[in-house]
Amino acid sequence: MKKLVLLLACTVIATSAFAQGTINFTNMKPSKQIITDADGAKLEGGFAQLYAGKSADSLAAVGSPVAFYTGTKAGYFKGGVVDVGFNGAGFFQVKAWQGADNYESALISGMSNVIGLTPGDATTLPPGTPVDLAGLEAFSLTVIPEPGTIALAVLGLAAFFVRRRK
Repeated sequence: MKKLVLLLACTVIATSAFAQGTINFTNMKPSKQIITDADGAKLEGGFAQLYAGKSADSLAAVGSPVAFYTGTKAGYFKGGVVDVGFNGAGFFQVKAWQGADNYESALISGMSNVIGLTPGDATTLPPGTPVDLAGLEAFSLTVIPEPGTIALAVLGLAAFFVRRRK
């Protein structure tokens, strides 16, 4: 009897550890949406991160950042199946960047439109199929100037006007 209770407890614990809703994190399906860099070329050497939430205001990073392909597949990424941490309808966004370890500290970054989807339910039997990012639109990265660069430009303009007055 003790073995049966222990087996049941292990089954419950293992089942609760399974994923919740799942998303197929790629821009290669269902329609190929190319991500471009600030110059308009297909993005290489950058990263993409999936953001998910139950509302459009509560998006948070899920899964790990994924590197973009290089060469003929430049502009595309494929991060596999990502557990979003909830079941039921939700909102999703892809953020991409270059030249930094994360989106928040990147000077070259961009983000997709917010998509409303219902992720695949991995807790059902059989498990639900991960949902593709249907509705994802292509986007480009933009260069964000450093605050120090802006401050230097303002100081240069101020010095120019002060010198001009004399």
